[in-house]
Amino acid sequence: MTAACKPPSPIPPPAVGTAGKTSGDVTAVPLPPLPSLPPLSGGRLPRRVPVRQVLCLVPLVLVAVAAVRHRSVLAEGFGQLRAASWPWLLAAAAATCLTWVAAAFTRQGAVVQPLPKGRLLATQFAAGAANHLLPTGLGAGAVNLRFMTVCGVPLARSSAALALYLMAECVGRLGLLAVLLVAFPDALRLGTLLPDGSLLPLLLGVAGLLVAAAAVVLLVRRLRTRLAAFAREALGEARSVHTRPARALALWGGSLAFPALQAAGLAAVGQALRLPVPPAHMALAYLAATVAVAMVPTPGGLGSVEAALIVALVAVGGPAAVATAVVLAYRIITVWVPLVPGALTLGALVRLKVI
Repeated sequence: MTAACKPPSPIPPPAVGTAGKTSGDVTAVPLPPLPSLPPLSGGRLPRRVPVRQVLCLVPLVLVAVAAVRHRSVLAEGFGQLRAASWPWLLAAAAATCLTWVAAAFTRQGAVVQPLPKGRLLATQFAAGAANHLLPTGLGAGAVNLRFMTVCGVPLARSSAALALYLMAECVGRLGLLAVLLVAFPDALRLGTLLPDGSLLPLLLGVAGLLVAAAAVVLLVRRLRTRLAAFAREALGEARSVHTRPARALALWGGSLAFPALQAAGLAAVGQALRLPVPPAHMALAYLAATVAVAMVPTPGGLGSVEAALIVALVAVGGPAAVATAVVLAYRIITVWVPLVPGALTLGALVRLKVI
């Protein structure tokens, strides 16, 4: 049985390729217009705030603020440099430049992954400026942490490398201080370095802080868990570094060379201004002062380092007036002269997305 055929339609089909017309019985519904942003002055659309360009100017602003606050120290320090012996001042400047190389070696030694050498050295120069503009250690730590993460090192390993660097630098500084104290037991007169009766309260205060920190760690479970995970990561990174002799040599060699070069810079300035103290005793005074100042959270130790160095140089037998001149000239060479180029380098690294 076959299906019945339909009769042909009286309306002819449209030709191929022709567009159909809208029926006259259909009413078009208009769509609401899209919202438009209000134009700025001149009819231009708003642009994003150039965050990186603004961040490039922040270090220079901080340098200007620090220079205005310490303008009397700057004026007196530059005045002392005019009467100094220039060959010894050049030696102090060379020692200061080598400290950035030593810091670069130590930073590379604290991480297994190879870092780009040129950018690593430039980052240490910029980190020195950041360290003098922020509380001690925070500026350099933040710059190097950002640099390592940009280079592809995971954040956990970057933090572990930063902790390993700080531990190595602390061990190197304390180790040099201990060696000089053993070699020159009578050089540093602690009676003039510490006021009478201040040693016991100082020790009690340090012990109280350690007990309070331990209590917080034990009582706060989340903090204890995170610290345990970080300690495992740091120990794993330390084991990986020490399985490579080149990394271990860079880590510990740089951590010893860094404070030794700083102390050599102070001794060179002392020779330039004819401070009647043996260079080894000046190095001992520098290490003792910087260890004491490490617990004072001031930007780059500005103010506290000068005071501690003057007291330490007097404690090793230097006249107070000459010791003050030596410290001011030393800080001009190691802090204030590199501060502006260091801030410019920091801004350039931010703009180039190196950090």
